Amino acid sequence: MGSKISRRDFIRTSVISGAALGLGFAGGSIIRANNRFDTIIKGGIIYNGEGGRPYPGEIGIKDGKITAMATSLGESADIVVDAKGAAVSPGFIDIHTHTDDNMFSAPLGDSKIYQGVTTDIAGNCGGSPFPGKKWENLDNFFGDMSAQQNGINLGSFVGQGQLREFVVGENDVRATQEQLERMKSILELQMEQGAMGISCGLEYTPGSYATNEEIAELCKVVAKYGGLFAIHMRNEDDRVEESVAESIDIARAAGVKLQISHLKAQNAANWHKAPALLKQIEQARAGGLDIAFDRYPYTAFSTGMSTFIPLSERQGTKDEIIARLKDETISGKIGEYAMSRIKRLGGPQNVVVTSCKQEDNKRFIGLNVEECSKLTGKDPWPFIRDLLIEERVSVSIIGFAMTEENVKMFLSHPLGMPASDGSVYSPEGPLGQSMPHPRSYGTFPRFIGKYCREESLMSVAEAVKKCTMLPAERLGLKNRGLLIPGYQADIVVFDTEKIIDTATFAQPHQFATGINEVLVNGIWTISNGSPTGKMGGGVLRRG
Repeated sequence: MGSKISRRDFIRTSVISGAALGLGFAGGSIIRANNRFDTIIKGGIIYNGEGGRPYPGEIGIKDGKITAMATSLGESADIVVDAKGAAVSPGFIDIHTHTDDNMFSAPLGDSKIYQGVTTDIAGNCGGSPFPGKKWENLDNFFGDMSAQQNGINLGSFVGQGQLREFVVGENDVRATQEQLERMKSILELQMEQGAMGISCGLEYTPGSYATNEEIAELCKVVAKYGGLFAIHMRNEDDRVEESVAESIDIARAAGVKLQISHLKAQNAANWHKAPALLKQIEQARAGGLDIAFDRYPYTAFSTGMSTFIPLSERQGTKDEIIARLKDETISGKIGEYAMSRIKRLGGPQNVVVTSCKQEDNKRFIGLNVEECSKLTGKDPWPFIRDLLIEERVSVSIIGFAMTEENVKMFLSHPLGMPASDGSVYSPEGPLGQSMPHPRSYGTFPRFIGKYCREESLMSVAEAVKKCTMLPAERLGLKNRGLLIPGYQADIVVFDTEKIIDTATFAQPHQFATGINEVLVNGIWTISNGSPTGKMGGGVLRRG
């Protein structure tokens, strides 16, 4: 007796088969509610997200969904979008972001929608807007987000660090059994409300204070709901191989799907380890673990300057951390640690200050630590220490510590996918005053324009798959990531010969080029590279 096939899989197979046979259309029948569409996209070359051969065709949209795909759908629509021979693909899905509450300041999702991103997944690296004082749970956060119009879709992980801080506190202490059970109960509620899974940031406090057993117990809750475990590993430089092994062990113990966040071998002394990291991942996959990874297409990372403080001295409140920085003896030891980190990064010229809140300190934004030292007449550590004190430990930095060869290796691997590790920004308003990593504006156009077109690492079809279907499958988004009837009409039209990033480290607030049209849930949001004034984004819940 033959195996059963669902209606969704049948439609998907029909669409793909029609294209693969060179029929010039997707699917053998037109599926529509009536004889008129809300929107028809015509004149484009369809990259449906599967990675197969592109084909010419038209897409009919009604009530926010793709309802028909064929060689010709006529003109029976309220809106006809002419793709003018450009690529038509599913909207890009950014599986690893820190957008969190930035959408309240930039509801269009400016830096993302202009690069073809229609879905951001927030709550990464152990941090999420909930559970906390402002938003007790995912429903509260999504409720406020849904009260405004949004340009892109937003889903979220639960941050393990945020969860631990909410229940256990900010100090390096072992969770009691009662506290562990409370964390599991809170996490279960978030999963029921539609969280994508749990994220860890084991380089950061207080999530780093959890034992692997504690994390595995939380991941078992996530596994029960089919969610994803995304991990910013404990170490990404000298002990990166051990950290990959640790991540795999936690996932296996919990029986949960594993996503290694922004895979890297940081600092020149570790660049040679990249092939070994991929081998570890491949072996885990061959051994039955559902594992993949993401990576941004840049050689510089972005993090907090507070990472130059050892974990043991980073616990507690900001006032307690500042008191240690002011203590001459403790500060001296912290300085030794900080300078050893900076030496491994290649020196203070490789560390750039990107955000300060105090008016007098904003002059340092965009300068590296070596330049800041000369400007102030202070040695690097006294400068860093004083800046952390004045800014109450909240200073962002960019570090140049990776190699282009490894970026290419990770992005081209079958289990790798691009992700920004950035956030929604806008050149206008308060977010425009910061100096973010250019990845927030350029990740996906850079991936396709530089690494696909210019570097020839893969075909455009394979690149689109890595931006769409692959992250959708990792997240369990059942109606996004492909262009097939019944799926949400998250669609981007881009010029394969012109798509490229323009944001730089010196001038990050610059939109990508080559993105012509963007539809989010069927709403035509970007037209000919400019906003239409309409927004169709919403909150996304797992499943």
